[in-house]
Amino acid sequence: MGEVITEKDKEYEAEEQASAPGSDQAMSDRVNNRSLRPRSEAFKEFMKSGWADDEPAIAPLESSKFTPARIAALGKAFPGERLVIPAGQPKVRNNDCDYMFRPDTAFAYYTGLGVDYEAGAVLVLNPVDPDSPEAKAGQTHTPELFVAPRADNSTTDFFMNPHYGEYWVGPRAGLKEMTAMTGIETHDIAQLADALSKDVGSEAGAIRVRVMRETDPQVTSLVESIREANGATDPDKNSAADDKLHEFTSEARMVKDAYEIGEMRKAVDATKHGFDRLLSALPTALDKPRSERILEGAFNAVSRELGNAVGYDSIVASGPHAPILHWMRNTGVVKTGDMLLVDAGVEVDSLYTADITRTFPTNGKFTELQKRLYQAVLDSQQAGFEAAKPGATYSDIHHACMRVIAERLHDWGLLPVSVEESLSPEGQQHRRWLACGVAHHLGLDVHDCAQARFEAYQGAPIRPGMIFTIEPGLYFREDDLLIPPEYRGIGIRIEDDVLMTENGPEWISAGIPKQIDEVEQWMADRAAANK
Repeated sequence: MGEVITEKDKEYEAEEQASAPGSDQAMSDRVNNRSLRPRSEAFKEFMKSGWADDEPAIAPLESSKFTPARIAALGKAFPGERLVIPAGQPKVRNNDCDYMFRPDTAFAYYTGLGVDYEAGAVLVLNPVDPDSPEAKAGQTHTPELFVAPRADNSTTDFFMNPHYGEYWVGPRAGLKEMTAMTGIETHDIAQLADALSKDVGSEAGAIRVRVMRETDPQVTSLVESIREANGATDPDKNSAADDKLHEFTSEARMVKDAYEIGEMRKAVDATKHGFDRLLSALPTALDKPRSERILEGAFNAVSRELGNAVGYDSIVASGPHAPILHWMRNTGVVKTGDMLLVDAGVEVDSLYTADITRTFPTNGKFTELQKRLYQAVLDSQQAGFEAAKPGATYSDIHHACMRVIAERLHDWGLLPVSVEESLSPEGQQHRRWLACGVAHHLGLDVHDCAQARFEAYQGAPIRPGMIFTIEPGLYFREDDLLIPPEYRGIGIRIEDDVLMTENGPEWISAGIPKQIDEVEQWMADRAAANK
């Protein structure tokens, strides 16, 4: 990558140094299996021959029909500037083991790439010459991708480089493949430094560079060195410019195009299958040690079978764990008679994720108390849905949900003040049992568009094409002494995914049961299917 060298590249170079007995390399060989491969010239020559042609057949991604419009909108916001959007690097889990790579969301949005494409890659939007035919036609930028070339069986890296070598990691998409998949001209990552520095300066008419600075520290460092060498030396000004890029890319994702809406429907459908699998496993998991994890494993298996992964760590919270908003240890026992809260979503290969929460009576039937509490949350969610209409705001949804919750808490004698006093900004006592928000954008990130400005998010009108959740709840902690003992240790959340259309909101997760009788029937059907 020019001056941009990954830690694994450094490791690879170090391994190629002398490995005489007693050397540092030989000592390293004792603990690093990747270093124990032969280095003789005879071995290298032998490894270069006798392989079948492995040219992959590559078709354009469906997303490539939609990314040009996204790139054009981004370019129009920053005319005359070079925009740098890295995919990111693998994150270390421990020692020499990485987490499964998932590209940065902005990179995925503007390239249309999903799954694990492509660690170390960088998307660059270059400003066109203002006197060019492209500029006269309204084009502001030309996109280019920079990736590492394939280390296929015609190269030494094929078997010597554990980071890129296809002997180690399997077939990769190189320059030709990336161009075919994305429709974006693709170059060797070694050319990145020269490409980023071209015509950069602080004088009038020179190019200014912005970068998604948190994604890949090595790329950010390269951009900063180019800025410094060309007179852009104010770190606060540079950081503010980069923040505006991040903000724009976040807000650009608020309204989904037709491709994105289709992918979100796929994610919801896959998530329904995940809940089916979990409910099938529930009867045999009851009362077993770590049965929360048994159920988590059932759902997560579907996420890998039908998608890329889970879109976020699954919450499988039974009994007293259910009121813990982000319980993700999932180490508890799912006991007969408890309420089981499951918050989970499948991320499909395009990296769009669903976000669904259902709460179940573990023995398949709600008690009268459980019904009363559950119905209150369901009514609250419906009120939020009815408040959601083109032109409404997230605050409208929030207040509609909260009013129902406050009214029910008052009816049950739990509120120490009137409903109106509790709903006032000076009150908020009802929030003891629902402290979190009840709606958020959803898409490539489970909490999508998070870098958006307040006035563009919570304070902005909801528009057709936006996808968001509605997720009220009631959380009665086990240690809450202000509620009757029978309430303690019950947590309920109902969360669905909503598409705003020209005609109003649509439950895109309508196929996942949530009415009391439907939930009981769903559980009975899955239990019967497992016998």
